[in-house]
Amino acid sequence: MYYTTPNSKVGSIFGTTKDELDAPDRSSDQVLLVTIIGLMIFGCLAVYSSIAFFAQSHGTTAVSLVSGHAIKLLIAFFVMIFISKINYRVLARFSRFAMLLSWGLLIVMHLYGDVSWGAQRSLSIGSVSFQPTSFAAIALILHVAVLLYEKQEYIKDFKRAFLPIMFWVGVTFVLIGTEDLSSAAVLMGICILMMFVGRISIPQLSGLVLIGLIGVAGFISTSTERQSRIDQYVAQITEINDQNFESAEGYQAQQAHIAIAQGQLFGVGIGKSTQRDFLPAPYNDFIFAIIAEEYGIVGAISVIFAYLLILYRGIAVIARQAPDVLGTLIAFGCTLLISLYAFVNAGVATGLLPVTGLPMPFVSYGGSSMVFAGAMSGMLLNISRHIANIKTRFYNG
Repeated sequence: MYYTTPNSKVGSIFGTTKDELDAPDRSSDQVLLVTIIGLMIFGCLAVYSSIAFFAQSHGTTAVSLVSGHAIKLLIAFFVMIFISKINYRVLARFSRFAMLLSWGLLIVMHLYGDVSWGAQRSLSIGSVSFQPTSFAAIALILHVAVLLYEKQEYIKDFKRAFLPIMFWVGVTFVLIGTEDLSSAAVLMGICILMMFVGRISIPQLSGLVLIGLIGVAGFISTSTERQSRIDQYVAQITEINDQNFESAEGYQAQQAHIAIAQGQLFGVGIGKSTQRDFLPAPYNDFIFAIIAEEYGIVGAISVIFAYLLILYRGIAVIARQAPDVLGTLIAFGCTLLISLYAFVNAGVATGLLPVTGLPMPFVSYGGSSMVFAGAMSGMLLNISRHIANIKTRFYNG
């Protein structure tokens, strides 16, 4: 079920009038904007605390790496502001092109991509390196929203609605899942939830869930590394002993647990982490563990609360009160992607989930993931501007 306002419309994005494309004069959601800026600032502190050992081992300094991180955050911020000024209906018109481009980039990545930590997930063009998965994720969410919006009149039709949407979702899942199963699984789950909100029938969704589970099982069975991670995770939650934690597969979880335990209630203090010298990628995949160590349970809960606030503003406010079904679906998908990435990152650090490679948006060290998180946030802010404009027109008669 999707939510609508008195001005809600269903139809084609290519039939949008000029008046509907005009940018509103109202400001964006200030709570959402302040929360994102706060996470960006806090992320700089967290990266500075966690990257010292990595910098030393690579012959550079933490200051230089954090400076580079701050520049990337600044780029993400300007991307967010820029996207927030562009009507989301205009962006939606390019969703098919964005999907085809993302497929091309993913294929090139599989053929010529850079290998890091045993996975081929990044692509270098000149001196610029980025992960096509981040672009593919936002392109898929945008295109699924467009397809659901345009097919509302016959949304229960299996051939005219469900199969065309599944074509785009299925191909993207395979292209991403061969190298990054965790991202593919999260993206598949978000698409299923978007289709539920977009009124796809429950039997069709049930079949999709089954296909998704079979696909995940297939990807796991064909990779010894993925099997090892799952086996270690199951062993840790069913039989806690020194042998499980001291094995090579359990090393990451062990060091993360030590970091969280050392933090206790208020943490050991900013920049005083010791586990950053032992944790693999403490500035990215396990940055939540360093946050818990230096800022304690209070700091860790505060970070989780910030993402819960984004989840609330994005779904309960922006998606629920969006001016049309397209806005609802885009806001719903973008909010889930930002929030779920953060929750999965925290879940991995605390041992609630198997080890994956998902970053914490706006906090983890990185480039392409931050820029595209900024783009998704920009779309949320743009939709919120149209909510304010519509409410003003409605209440003014």
